[in-house]
Amino acid sequence: MEITKVEYRSVIKFLRLEGNSPKQIYERLVGVYGDSVPSFSTVTRWFNEFERGRQSLEDEGRSGRPSTSVNPDVISAVENLIMEDRRSKVAHIAALIGVSVGSVETIIHEHLKMSKVAARWVPRNLSNNNRHERVQCSKYLLELYTADKDTFLSRVITGDETWLHHYDPESKSEFMQWKHPWSPPPRKFRTEASAGKIMATIFWDNKGVLLVDYLPPKTTIAGDYYCKILERLRNSIKQKRRGLLSQGVLLLHDNAPAHRSVIAQQTIHECGFIQLGHPAYSPDLAPSDYYLFRHLKKYLRGIRFEDDEAVKGAVNGWLEGQSAGFYFQGIVCLPDKWDKCINVRGDYIEK
Repeated sequence: MEITKVEYRSVIKFLRLEGNSPKQIYERLVGVYGDSVPSFSTVTRWFNEFERGRQSLEDEGRSGRPSTSVNPDVISAVENLIMEDRRSKVAHIAALIGVSVGSVETIIHEHLKMSKVAARWVPRNLSNNNRHERVQCSKYLLELYTADKDTFLSRVITGDETWLHHYDPESKSEFMQWKHPWSPPPRKFRTEASAGKIMATIFWDNKGVLLVDYLPPKTTIAGDYYCKILERLRNSIKQKRRGLLSQGVLLLHDNAPAHRSVIAQQTIHECGFIQLGHPAYSPDLAPSDYYLFRHLKKYLRGIRFEDDEAVKGAVNGWLEGQSAGFYFQGIVCLPDKWDKCINVRGDYIEK
């Protein structure tokens, strides 16, 4: 759906008067118009303009000599070149058309409203069916939450498996450090994650960790192994969360083969757990992936461990050192995740 400059400015003006923040306005625009909306910085700039008392929705006139190189034919030529190769460089486009680099930049940013961004890594190229499943599942879970806002999130117990390496190198952003202008830039040698690793299964809720299991060497997580973990989880809930089993545990885990095996499904039923739906290829909707594991691995990154026991000690110490508020934040944002998934029509949502 196309949206003109005047149209989106009028929407920003109206929503500001309703008391919405720039972020809320931007999310409303994305939910209605999709990818054709202006950037968040543009929304914020016009929000601030209206805050300062501006009434006009039109661009202000500019002084100076009018540009002769920026005309409909040149604009069309620039757009065609970009559509042929979206990685085109401004200097290359300017040389092909015979105009200045500044004119090409003006056309790209002011007339075509385009910007150059890096591709975002996503887990999978979602099909239409994948997106539909994500939307339908999010709607259903949001309805369950809305019907029981007082206790729903406190009944959610989530868990997943993850690999933990003996050494996971720091990322480029984590290695950044301050330097003087005259100091040489720091060097960092390319390193790979170590071959030594263990798999951890962690179950937690809005109050803290309920169960941590480390897969023994030369073992795989099959249905029978996962059943034993679920039985241990039930005992842990009984000890650490008195009364929760009678309220009804809402189990949120992904659809890995071991999780959806017949024997695992039978054990879930015997434990009295209510299994919440989780769409395929959706780590952005799994609290362990988008929250717990991300923070845990950030802490472990760059540390060398001698063996599995050293990794276990560090992981257990970090999990025990987090406050109840930390775990609460990971669970309480679930409804917002579901809502965003619906608004972007099942596509992946930002972290």
